[in-house]
Amino acid sequence: MNKMTHVVVCALLFLGIGCSTPTPYTRINGFAQGTTYSICYEGTDTLQGEIDALLARFDSSLSIYNRASTISRVNYNEITEVDSFFISCFSLAQRITEQTNGAFDMSAAPLFLAWGFGSQKQAALPTPEQVDSIKKFCGMDKIRIENNNIVKVDPRVRLNANAIAKGYSVDVVSQFLEGKGKKNYLVEIGGEIFCRGVSPKGRAWIIGIDRPTEGNFVPGQDVLAKVQLSGRGLATSGNYRKFYIQDGRKVAHCINPRTGFPAYTSVLSTTVIAEDSGTADAFATALMVVGLDSAKAMLQRHPHIDAYLVYASDSNDYESYATEGFVKNMVKK
Repeated sequence: MNKMTHVVVCALLFLGIGCSTPTPYTRINGFAQGTTYSICYEGTDTLQGEIDALLARFDSSLSIYNRASTISRVNYNEITEVDSFFISCFSLAQRITEQTNGAFDMSAAPLFLAWGFGSQKQAALPTPEQVDSIKKFCGMDKIRIENNNIVKVDPRVRLNANAIAKGYSVDVVSQFLEGKGKKNYLVEIGGEIFCRGVSPKGRAWIIGIDRPTEGNFVPGQDVLAKVQLSGRGLATSGNYRKFYIQDGRKVAHCINPRTGFPAYTSVLSTTVIAEDSGTADAFATALMVVGLDSAKAMLQRHPHIDAYLVYASDSNDYESYATEGFVKNMVKK
């Protein structure tokens, strides 16, 4: 365990993009899911049009901010039949809900809405009685897919894929690049990442880790550490950029589905490396929710997950805990 300032992964460094290489790389940037994306791949073929179209189809499936999306229409009980993006994301979310004992739960959408983290802000914070009432129709056991159709046990059941969709969309684009024969590439959407092969320098990709101080809204402006990555996904969760103040209280965006309340723990940020970006995205949220001791226990139960946790000590200093696998990937300054 090393004492250091808290960190969170938000930026990536395309080290060596401008260098001369035997095979040229192409870098493209754009917008999707209300955020930005950056993609770099070996070759000179133009793929941005196809990628933008793919991400638009993805948004039309899983964006809660798109009233006409599949997930929005499911939430409003307008349709039951769902598409392949929805089915794959739901299945992954269901599996991770089981692995995290409910610390990650996309059916907690009514709780997110009640605390003001959804498509509409709430006028007042919910009371404990209101939270208890809402929890009665939350839970992945209250919704399932049969023959490509959603089945709810209660029409008030709603889904929110925000804590997994960005990561899963990274995997979707990565699979697209694989289908185009790309063996060396990096995909980043809203800070969630998957990469394979090598960078233009012929080495593993190097990801920058931002210092997560409040007011640090520019990814890459204050890089604290670096980690090398290839063939795995990476995601982060933290409260320093996603919160609001109401009635003099700081309301964090990480809601504990098991309690129904914002997760106030000593853990300040989590960075996760997993076999895919969707899994990393969901686990990063779960680790934020459960607190330090439970997070360590969860990581011991799931050795395929590597993580870096930053937390506040009893003396309000910042300390960190990292799995052995994560430490092995960190780049010395």
